[in-house]
Amino acid sequence: MSEAGNPDWWRGAVIYQVYPRSFQDTNGDGIGDLPGIGARLPHIAALGVDAIWLSPFFKSPMADMGYDVSDYVAVDPMFGTLDDFDRLVAEAHRLGLKVIIDQVLSHTSDQHPWFKESRASRDNPKANWYVWADPKLDGTAPNNWLSVFGGPAWEWDGTRKQYYMHNFLASQPDLNFHEKEVQAALLETVRFWLERGVDGFRLDTVNYYVHDRKLRNNPAKSRGKAVDVPDTNPYGYQDHLHDKTQPENLGFLKRFRALLGEYENRMSVGEVGDEGRSLITVAAYTSDGDKLHMCYTFDLLSPEFSAAHVRKCVSAFEEQVAGGWICWAFSNHDVMRHVSRWTRPGEDPHRVAKFAIELLVALRGSICLYQGEELGLEEAELAFEDLRDPYGIRFWPAFKGRDGCRTPMVWQADSPNGGFTTGKPWLPVPRAHLPRAVDRQEADPASVLAHYREMLAFRRRQPALVSGGIAFLDADPEVLAFLRTTANERLLCLFNFAGDFAEWPIPGELGALRPLDRPVQGAELEDRAVRLPGLSSFFAQVV
Repeated sequence: MSEAGNPDWWRGAVIYQVYPRSFQDTNGDGIGDLPGIGARLPHIAALGVDAIWLSPFFKSPMADMGYDVSDYVAVDPMFGTLDDFDRLVAEAHRLGLKVIIDQVLSHTSDQHPWFKESRASRDNPKANWYVWADPKLDGTAPNNWLSVFGGPAWEWDGTRKQYYMHNFLASQPDLNFHEKEVQAALLETVRFWLERGVDGFRLDTVNYYVHDRKLRNNPAKSRGKAVDVPDTNPYGYQDHLHDKTQPENLGFLKRFRALLGEYENRMSVGEVGDEGRSLITVAAYTSDGDKLHMCYTFDLLSPEFSAAHVRKCVSAFEEQVAGGWICWAFSNHDVMRHVSRWTRPGEDPHRVAKFAIELLVALRGSICLYQGEELGLEEAELAFEDLRDPYGIRFWPAFKGRDGCRTPMVWQADSPNGGFTTGKPWLPVPRAHLPRAVDRQEADPASVLAHYREMLAFRRRQPALVSGGIAFLDADPEVLAFLRTTANERLLCLFNFAGDFAEWPIPGELGALRPLDRPVQGAELEDRAVRLPGLSSFFAQVV
């Protein structure tokens, strides 16, 4: 059990995502490891975050960089040992950081012992632990379901003379959540990490757990509907009504939450990718306090960055997810870094990075930072021969994959490989990243790193930003205006997305404003208007 504390610590928390392969290598093999994360925890703590989220470090053949688990209760040797993990948790807790780990429950590796047994015959004890189906009479796949990573979602197995389902790589067979024994076995692996002091779980592809028992075909997607995958991928041409987001998933999420309830102050956050229906799914998954604590979607991980888009996304959540909670992020290990997505020609990417964190700390919800964004790192341009991501390799050159956001952290500008490793890094360290290294920015009070620290400290000082309500105000198209409110406080938050100055007239009913103590980036309060430079923000108490 964790020590007594605030059971709602996750509500409004700031979470820092660590991609272990790329954070810090300590043994010279070019791959980051758990001891490396432990050594760099002071950097994370100094940012002022509440928790770290560790992407998978479990035993795996690494076909999908650890999202293909072959043993849920073992550390892969490339990352270290269970003792290393225990030391990491202890040090994180000493520094006041919660530890969240990534649980990949929808599928395993085809090297997992469960799958090896399941595929051996049609009548063994685990025969139904995965999604198996007979072929059509002509030998083709049971239905038209597609894999996110390209091609059909079905792979033929010559031993069983059946197809098995895989939403991702063919080496990532889907577990059959219609089997209660599967659910129970997975929950026991979760208990293993709870007993080791883990504070929370990020549930990968949480709405992919359950499939339609009847294996009905997905219909074609209506033209114009949004998709969460590149248009180079035919996956986006289907309306995924039957291969994911089934109502039976709610029962498993209740079992998951009940298990967490046996331990103090534990939490869960689910990744929801559900084209056009994400908020409906989030509402269902976070309702009634008996399923997930919160979810995150891909709404603000898109290329669009405008006042109108942010208002639309946040307003939609507030309207559709009554009583639920969301975690906002601008970058993660699956999408192009937001500084590259959102910097327009002629703009300073470091100003974009600073503006983005000003906005992120003001949104209602919890927030998640991705390693390197506090340095203002941009997306790396990699040669095809350097790619490791099977998704990118499959769809190159139309889609370059996810390796560009996964390159190693840069710690020392003048050290080989930026101080990440003494060996050959698993992905190249971009030369353009070296001037943005931590040691260079530590000494610069005007750096992106310094600004991240300032803005996270600013958020902590304002209870309304952590847990208050939100209400949008009228503004010009390039300006986002809203109030964050508690019973005792109202904060005005303004953001100018344009490259030029914008003026926001203060509504008469709003009352007097007292600018808050933070760098205002040149914004000026003039009588009954706020004048904002391009890509700037303004915060004030409503007196």
